[in-house]
Amino acid sequence: RTSPAFDSLLAKVIGYSPSPSLSDALRRTSRALADFRIEGVATNVDLLQTILAHPDLAAGRAYTRFVDDHVAALVDPINATHPRRFFERAAGSAPAATGQAGVIVDQSDPLAVLVHGKEGGPTAAAPEPEIDILPSVDVPEGVHAVLAPLQGTIVTIDVAEGDAVREGQLLLVMNAMKMEHEVHAEASGVVREVTVSAGDTIYEGHPVILIDEGDVEHGGEAADEAVDLDFVRPDLAEVHGRHAATLDENRPDAVARRRRTKQRTARENVDDLCDPGTFVEHGSLALTPGTGLPLEEVVRRFPTDGMITGVGSVNGQHFDDEDARCVVLAYDYTVLAGTQGAVNHPKTDRMLELAGRWRRPVVFFTEGGGGRAGTGGRREGGEAAAEAPVIGGYRPLDTPTFATMAKLSGLVPLVGVTSGRCFAGNAVLLGCCDVIIATANSNIGLGGPAMVEGGGLGVFTPEEIGPMDVQIPNGVVDIAVEDEEEAVEAAKRYLSYFQGPIDEWECADQRILRTLVPENRLRAYDLRAIIETMADSGSVLELRPHFGIGMVTSLIRIEGRPIGVVANNAVHLGGAVDSDGADKGARFMQLCDAFDIPILFLVDTPGMMVGPEVEKTALARHSARLFVTGANLTVPHVAIFIRKGYGLGAQAMVGGNTKEPFFAAAWPTGEFGGMGLEGQVKLGYRNELAAIEDPEERMDRYQELVDRAYERGKALNQGVAFGVDDVIDPMDSRAWISAALRSVPPPPPREGKKRPNVDTW
Repeated sequence: RTSPAFDSLLAKVIGYSPSPSLSDALRRTSRALADFRIEGVATNVDLLQTILAHPDLAAGRAYTRFVDDHVAALVDPINATHPRRFFERAAGSAPAATGQAGVIVDQSDPLAVLVHGKEGGPTAAAPEPEIDILPSVDVPEGVHAVLAPLQGTIVTIDVAEGDAVREGQLLLVMNAMKMEHEVHAEASGVVREVTVSAGDTIYEGHPVILIDEGDVEHGGEAADEAVDLDFVRPDLAEVHGRHAATLDENRPDAVARRRRTKQRTARENVDDLCDPGTFVEHGSLALTPGTGLPLEEVVRRFPTDGMITGVGSVNGQHFDDEDARCVVLAYDYTVLAGTQGAVNHPKTDRMLELAGRWRRPVVFFTEGGGGRAGTGGRREGGEAAAEAPVIGGYRPLDTPTFATMAKLSGLVPLVGVTSGRCFAGNAVLLGCCDVIIATANSNIGLGGPAMVEGGGLGVFTPEEIGPMDVQIPNGVVDIAVEDEEEAVEAAKRYLSYFQGPIDEWECADQRILRTLVPENRLRAYDLRAIIETMADSGSVLELRPHFGIGMVTSLIRIEGRPIGVVANNAVHLGGAVDSDGADKGARFMQLCDAFDIPILFLVDTPGMMVGPEVEKTALARHSARLFVTGANLTVPHVAIFIRKGYGLGAQAMVGGNTKEPFFAAAWPTGEFGGMGLEGQVKLGYRNELAAIEDPEERMDRYQELVDRAYERGKALNQGVAFGVDDVIDPMDSRAWISAALRSVPPPPPREGKKRPNVDTW
């Protein structure tokens, strides 16, 4: 019989096979079970081998109640014969059982059990020690026996022979598996006999106390005392105190430092982001190790190890709870400058892993200085830390955070928000996000001043590294805002497009669209006014407006449904596609496609930008991203030609072919050509024009040919030739878009990613 000092779980077996075959894994596991040699107690090895050998298991037909439904066959002795990979002990050679549960050792010596295992076990050369056997207990008729409810050791006995006891009174306490269990009287009466002593180890069902039943006038108190539900025990009070120490209200100095920089605390940002009462924090009790300071000081100065993490609901007023729940992480700049430390790295890993496992969007506040170079050495009032060993224990690159974050790309929406200084590792995590929202006082850099100077690259202030007048026009920042309040609002708004459609919406009078493109085909117009008018009122969120300005990328809603917009901006280079614009448009298309957001293309381009200077920007490769991405889109996409649709630039805007979108329509102002018409005429009619000697006559003929080409390329004629699906009244654009989106089925459910990742650029 098994001693109560040991867990009944003797072993855990995990079967693994590198092959994709379930039968291989079952065979390997069964072989491992055949290696087990356990004597002195019955085990379930035979049952497990029988289960593994069942044909339904190998065929993949097992289910939750499989064992319950097949228990008769599984325990049938006929099926219990399995191979053993050892020589079994001969029958009768096992040691005799005793009445005692195991042997008795000196309970005051914590090493006694190890000494017995080494010197007094069944395989030791020395003779087996004498074992005290608890005598059997005869229970007289009419006497109530209190039985041991489980196998364990007697800790204390609270009654003696002759004591009067009441029903429910505490009699003794037993220990089993490091848990103390109270044994109470099941009847009132007088204790006749106590059959055990403190320290005895007994089996379940052993009579421990005999009671002569009867009414008693006196006795101990029963266990049903009134409980004060408002009483807070010391252990709970300690936990409450630790939690309270992390709150802003108890950190006035930290809050004051944020106010001096006109910034909010990390908790204020998290509270503003999440719907009231929905944020549940993970790891709030974590502390910074290695400071050398007393615990009380560490609790006060380094709460959460500088990283607030948890889950909460965002935009719950518009979406159900499942769509609203998000994972939220925020570096706390008031703790060691928001650096990445020994505990907050694992906290980050934990939350990112949960986000991936449960497909929850991530909102990440990334202000901070990057990797933590210790805690600044010995601190005032602290003990000096031991010198780190030169050999062993140092693994600076063995940190899963960055790989874990990167693997979320394309799986869940990633929203990055920063304010103030965001350097090194913090900046990398920000750069992995789908969208970067930054305040006006932000500095974003892959290395702070210490790293720059250490590399021999000069001495700079933090404010000189990656300021917003650099990071906004170069495309790093998607949404630039004034302060953290605006940043949180932008994060909530951006996230809403990935949470689903909304029911309530309104839009402008669509007849306005008829007026926004001038009749003069050479006159510029306001593209953003077209997008604002076409979209649901107030639903336009433009990304990277100051980068790649020849291409506009926006998230909008039409009839409450999220849609991405990619549009040529004719104000810049006449709408010609350049390298930055191609990168911007292709990356946005990937983002929409990864998360099943339909795309609207508004086309007005004279084609690809040309010339020696633009070729220095590698346009041949950058422009191809529009073709490669557009042709492989899986989301519904539609195209409307606002004005110019010329050459490769126009084809790039529709995935390479006007038949790629669900529909390609044109406004009456649309015009089309395989290339720039002036160049086409010069090339196509070169010989004819060269034969005309009179310059004025040659120019007249040239203009006649150009005018004819423009007439042939008018939108109406393209509709006749079926170059586009139709030429529509601008005011009907919303109706066309809505009809197209209603005509396609919803995306099929999927477990993993649609795309390997969303390009960070």
